[in-house]
Amino acid sequence: MKRFWCLFFMFWPITAVIVCWLAPGWNWWFPQGPAGDGLASSPLGRRIDDLFYMILVITSITFVGTQVALGYVLFTGARRGDQPADAEEGEKAWYTHGSHNLEVMWSIVPAGILLFIALYQMDVWAEYRVRNEFPKQVQSGPLAEVTARQFEWRIRYPGLDEEGNPLPLMAEPQPTDLYTVNDLHLPSGKPVMINLRSADVQHSFFLPELRVKQDAVPGLVIPVWFETKKSANYALLCAELCGWGHYKMKARLVTQPEEEWRGWLRDLHAEQTDDGVPEQAE
Repeated sequence: MKRFWCLFFMFWPITAVIVCWLAPGWNWWFPQGPAGDGLASSPLGRRIDDLFYMILVITSITFVGTQVALGYVLFTGARRGDQPADAEEGEKAWYTHGSHNLEVMWSIVPAGILLFIALYQMDVWAEYRVRNEFPKQVQSGPLAEVTARQFEWRIRYPGLDEEGNPLPLMAEPQPTDLYTVNDLHLPSGKPVMINLRSADVQHSFFLPELRVKQDAVPGLVIPVWFETKKSANYALLCAELCGWGHYKMKARLVTQPEEEWRGWLRDLHAEQTDDGVPEQAE
């Protein structure tokens, strides 16, 4: 019976490793982009995936190692427990409590691993979060402002000049600005930036296929940049429980070639400036 419980407690870790190994083939993994290759749809997202896999390898090796050690201890204890009570004294147990060498080893080794992870990810974190490290293409300013509110995404675009080109997006709303709800359109093939706001409570701007996630905090204007290589539709979700209607905060990101995006802005401008009165033929 002792060996049964040893096998029982070893069965679940082995099962967990096998299921995790097979999970990508069952689509139980990261959301896939339009390419269907299981990778993030943005260059920065792929670097974030690489960090995740590096941490996954470290934790998997640690997990398997500790489970092997646990299995050894369980089976050794069960074997010793099978000896009859009147048997001669056999092999003594290894008493490790209070071992300074072991205490130092399992304090320094995890600390070294955590320090390595912290230093290894600093450039990715800086590129993602530090404004001065953003790509030069987005330094000119945001292309849109996304305001989270209960329970929708309200998007503000700059108006157009007389030649039909987008004006700079100002910090405060302008009479010429254009608006959509739950429908974010941006150019593909280059880095783009948005300003993220919240009109009420804390929300979270989440593009799972791009691995972009940023909290929208009341009172703050937070720049967020990303890049999509392909023109496609992506899910835009709220990843912060923000109230009873949280489930309704599903929108979309549409990326398209820049000329098509400019054409879409012109169509939006024509739609929102239309007074509904048909022009009179001369």
